[in-house]
Amino acid sequence: MSILDADRLREFFQPKSVALVGATDKSGWSTSTYNNLLQHGFAGDVHLVNPKTPVVHGVETRRSLTDIPGPVDLAYVMTPIEVVPRVLEEGAARGIRNYVILTAGYGEVGGDGTVREQEVADIARRHDLTVLGPNGNGFINAADSITPYGLPIPPPLLGGSVGVVLQSGALASNVLAFAQARNIGISLLVSMGNETVMSVTDVMNALVDSPETKVIALFLESIRHPEEFAEIARRALAAGKPIVALKIGRSVKASRTAQAHTGALVGDDKTVDAAFRQLGVIRVSSLEDLMVTAGMLAETGPLPGNRIGVVTPSGGASEIISDRAEDEGLELPEFAGHTTEALRAVLPPFATPNNPLDVTGYVLLDRQLMAKSLDVVAADPGVDVIMLLQDMPRATPDFDLAVENYRHTGAVIRASAKPVVIVGNVLVDVNETGRALREAADYPQIAGGIEHGMTALGHAVRWSETYRRQQAGGEEPLAVEVSVPEGLPPRTGTWTERHAAGFLAANGIPVVPSLVAASPEEAGRLAEEVGFPVVLKAAADGVEHKSDLGGVELGLGDAESVRAAAARIATSLASAGHDGSTTVVQPMRAGGTELLVGVVRDPSWGLTLAVAMGGVWVEILGDSQLRLLPVSTTEARQAIESLRSAAVLRGARGQDPVDLDALADVVARIGAIAVALGDDLESLEVNPLLVSGDRIEALDALITWRR
Repeated sequence: MSILDADRLREFFQPKSVALVGATDKSGWSTSTYNNLLQHGFAGDVHLVNPKTPVVHGVETRRSLTDIPGPVDLAYVMTPIEVVPRVLEEGAARGIRNYVILTAGYGEVGGDGTVREQEVADIARRHDLTVLGPNGNGFINAADSITPYGLPIPPPLLGGSVGVVLQSGALASNVLAFAQARNIGISLLVSMGNETVMSVTDVMNALVDSPETKVIALFLESIRHPEEFAEIARRALAAGKPIVALKIGRSVKASRTAQAHTGALVGDDKTVDAAFRQLGVIRVSSLEDLMVTAGMLAETGPLPGNRIGVVTPSGGASEIISDRAEDEGLELPEFAGHTTEALRAVLPPFATPNNPLDVTGYVLLDRQLMAKSLDVVAADPGVDVIMLLQDMPRATPDFDLAVENYRHTGAVIRASAKPVVIVGNVLVDVNETGRALREAADYPQIAGGIEHGMTALGHAVRWSETYRRQQAGGEEPLAVEVSVPEGLPPRTGTWTERHAAGFLAANGIPVVPSLVAASPEEAGRLAEEVGFPVVLKAAADGVEHKSDLGGVELGLGDAESVRAAAARIATSLASAGHDGSTTVVQPMRAGGTELLVGVVRDPSWGLTLAVAMGGVWVEILGDSQLRLLPVSTTEARQAIESLRSAAVLRGARGQDPVDLDALADVVARIGAIAVALGDDLESLEVNPLLVSGDRIEALDALITWRR
């Protein structure tokens, strides 16, 4: 990995002196950056550089970086684009190693901008400079009150434990505003710009090691360094630091390889989903969910399970929560008998001690009712996590009494042996009253709204399951050494069935018996050896989708039918420009379920395994699961069982249940063979893989090489 040195990044984000180069009263960027540093408590020196204007923002300027006395730890560059190289060279000459370049007009506009960006990269490489941007707003180090950031930061700047990295300038301010409105504290927020030198993965790597950061939140337009991203995501998971990501760009590209049905199943967005799932990265679909989920996990850390006990003062909210819990795969178990009895002792007589627990509007008379109910529910042995539905008030007739009540509930929450997640009813800002009350009562974070709160809770529970598996130590991916039988052609173009199936059979994949016939007469003779009924297939090189060209004949019951079918295949293929004189004779298989198991090389993530309901319906049904290779047998089984139609494999509607362990072994081995073939492989597909009971058999196969 070409990750920037962690000590250098720590130095970058903790400067003791900042120079604003190109400072001017005419620029809102300059005014905002200067005001941010002053208003949010930066303790170091701020130098303003402008060669033409002696006073800017009411402060005397310096003509150049060279004129600044003493050290400069960070130069924040806002000059015209043609001046930037001179600033970098001048700064490097006086020992300044760290730069934020706000200036735009680089690679994002193409043409000359791309050339100028390469010039910045070359200067940085030549002088060993760390550069954030260009075309980026800078960063906010809330943990240390260091805010060289080009847009206004309204107070209060809330320090906390969520590290935020964004491939967007304008949205960074919106995310910050939302975090402040919901009382979600950040440790570091970085607006990346063009990532000419410093990349998203560099900042992620630093946040994994940051003691101030518990959760990493990402807004991603692209993943520029997938291998680095994957390695850092694994490190974050091992360290117990959730990564929550909003990855935009869901368009599906065309098939990566026309030779395989698999390509139609593997689009950019689907591959990202598969990668995130395997790496333990939580993928969300909105900026609100990004920050609410990150804020919740920063409060709770890993959760012990998916059995949720809910305490709420609203019956209507209980119904909403029940529906959303089912959506998120969360259980709402019935309370144990002793829990029910204990609840009856604290609830009003007209309340029913069910889960979700509606303590009713009696909370307005008994201010401690929520806390007392919470205490009882937390002791229930069938509950892993408690969800408390509660908002911070927007107004209160007696602030001191409210502080006392919230402080008491907060003490119960902290004393609970099980984690307590607090969720508000709707997504509204925490106003000044609520903020002051939370601070005075030292009250935990409240997730915003039932909808986003339940989404966040579902994400948190699923991430926690992944984290526990990682901590327990997972099964190693399956690895094999492939053998290549004699007589196979070179690794070029496409190996159609007779070559691909022979290769797979030699490497442990169960393949239907096949005999190759050079003429219709030989096909009829071989069919008698195989036993009727038989299947006859074209064996011509370069023919991938044989059935589309009339290259497959099914259910042939005698030698004469086979000879006639062979003649028809030859005629059909000849009309399409192929030689159809050679055919493959196979026994006809009936019953069972057809699967597709394929591998396609994703240009970003590498070899990607697809498991789908197969045969001719694969692209129509679209029921597939993707995994990045390599995978273990356990991961292969998880992919199989995650299919929407997995019930068919378990024996639904009278079918023989499939031996899923044996099937997982075959799927994992196909993936391992693909990995062992190395960089030459473009795609490998078994379609269909016929499964029924303990019988697993590849009926057709295709291998496409990159050359």
